[in-house]
Amino acid sequence: MKVILKQDVKKVGKKGDIVNVADGYGRNFLVARGLAVVESKKSLEILDEQKAEEAAEEAKRVEEAKEVAARMEKMMLTFTVKAGESGRVFGSVSTKQITEALNKQGIHIDKRKILDTNPIQTLGITNVRIELHKSVIGTIRVKLIGSEK
Repeated sequence: MKVILKQDVKKVGKKGDIVNVADGYGRNFLVARGLAVVESKKSLEILDEQKAEEAAEEAKRVEEAKEVAARMEKMMLTFTVKAGESGRVFGSVSTKQITEALNKQGIHIDKRKILDTNPIQTLGITNVRIELHKSVIGTIRVKLIGSEK
């Protein structure tokens, strides 16, 4: 029996997959619990429509991520940190501080999306890479200015 999965099912397949399963398993478990539908002409048409909608949404998300990346290229975040006379920084700028500064600029990202996870501990300008989408990585410049104690 061929069924189209509506959800991910362990050891069977992912959402949208067309899989061949035993008749009893398909009818009594997958279809009965709403995890799958029996493959038919109509269900295949619906599946194609859903895949087209998902592709359009994905393209829209990629386009939005590229726009945000372009905005970020022009930005520079400036942080003032305590530094000694020799330029040694006391403390650092973390990913959390970078995301808070970006939120104030209107760009909302998760701190786990920052690829350069090491805290910034040097004065001057540092480029920080941020994953905005699986296929789009933006870069923002972070400038550390030292202030004397």
